Amino acid sequence: MGTTVFERRLPPASVIDESLRDTSFAVFWLDDVTRTPYPALTGRIEADLVVVGGGYAGLWTAVRAKERDPDRRVVVLEASRVAWAASGRNGGFCEASITHGQENGMNRWPDEMGELDRLGLANLDGIEDTVKRYGMDAEFERTGQLAVAVEPHQVEWLREEEGFLDRDAVQAEVHSPTFLAGAWERDTTALVHPAKLGLELARVATDLGVEIFERTVVTGIDGDGSGPIAAVTRHGRVTAEAVALATNVFPSLLRRNRLMTVPVYDYVLMTEPLSSEQLASIGWKNRQGLADSANQFHYYRLTADDRILFGGYDAVYHYGGKVRPAYEDRMESHRRLASHFFTTFPQLEGLRFSHRWAGAIDSSSRFCAFFGTARKGRVTYASGFTGLGVGAARFAADVMLDKLSGLETERTALAMVRERPVPFPPEPAASIGINLVRASMDRADHNEGRRNLFLKTLDALGMGFDS
Repeated sequence: MGTTVFERRLPPASVIDESLRDTSFAVFWLDDVTRTPYPALTGRIEADLVVVGGGYAGLWTAVRAKERDPDRRVVVLEASRVAWAASGRNGGFCEASITHGQENGMNRWPDEMGELDRLGLANLDGIEDTVKRYGMDAEFERTGQLAVAVEPHQVEWLREEEGFLDRDAVQAEVHSPTFLAGAWERDTTALVHPAKLGLELARVATDLGVEIFERTVVTGIDGDGSGPIAAVTRHGRVTAEAVALATNVFPSLLRRNRLMTVPVYDYVLMTEPLSSEQLASIGWKNRQGLADSANQFHYYRLTADDRILFGGYDAVYHYGGKVRPAYEDRMESHRRLASHFFTTFPQLEGLRFSHRWAGAIDSSSRFCAFFGTARKGRVTYASGFTGLGVGAARFAADVMLDKLSGLETERTALAMVRERPVPFPPEPAASIGINLVRASMDRADHNEGRRNLFLKTLDALGMGFDS
């Protein structure tokens, strides 16, 4: 077995220690916003549509519902605070892809890829239009994404991509001794401030007349669908004509979906702001989002105040599939990220990390969202975004609203929308299988990307694991 560049070019332990010495265990994005509080629900109310979940998927559903029908009474119920979970702590990559990338889509729905690409790009255009139309302060930058090769075999993977950059060209964009080549997709990714996007969606929703209730835990869905249906909370009840479930990584309120996703923990570092000299040492004038091409990949981007967010690589599943705050504090993963950061940018030695955090990703076996209805069509859901929900959540909102209205649209006709992924097995098989996949992906990264028989079998079955 070979080694990766992150093992061949290890920075000194003292550099890692110093970079993490005063790091705050907190989400930078959530520290960087001022919240508008929303009340908790008490008592009983009626609505036309109740949305469970106050993240991107739920808030986009509420906004799109009011844009379709301004007279519709829409209520959003959030168990904690708006945009506090994945929607407030992700990397801020808002991508056009609704299939977790071109390769995943081609492997699963080759006959639909032209349409899926078109709809995905239209969805990203729609997000940009919404940001401009409502004057949303979300730090939206449509700078594209630069995939980089950090091992020789990855160069060949990128060579056929549109926007291919050889070593000199990629170094001219961003200077790292690890970058051997790149491929810059200039129009298919925007960068956003995740928490600001979530809070601004909530503001727009309330401006349109949506009622939002925070700290309101929904404990069940009452009704068989033959009449109005209700979202039951600990201290109240919302009776509505329809319910949209946007709980994503948290346990589904529908038993049929309990094994359709697993929570995978993703770890992130944020640097202090770079000086002008530090910025000049790495270039990066075009501010693209970056991601390397390994199975266990890193993603990184600049913020509005010229910090670098650096995340990914570790994708950790805990036995039992629970979502627990204790899983977020994993210094082993944060130290590994710090090491990889200074391998990538050795010229930034001495830079410190201001924040470290983690979040749980709703991973599905097909790597992208799935959709459906229940209770005679009165309940709809979308889940399993597998890390690409920043952009795809708006598309999912339109799919859910189409389904609740009984509409046959180009979205609902897609096989990608009609089909369900393979469920994950129950424990202990889930934990065993996921850890085998992680070990196999690590082995592939150490073996010039060659996938072993286990991974090839899962590929053939349409089953996988990703962050």
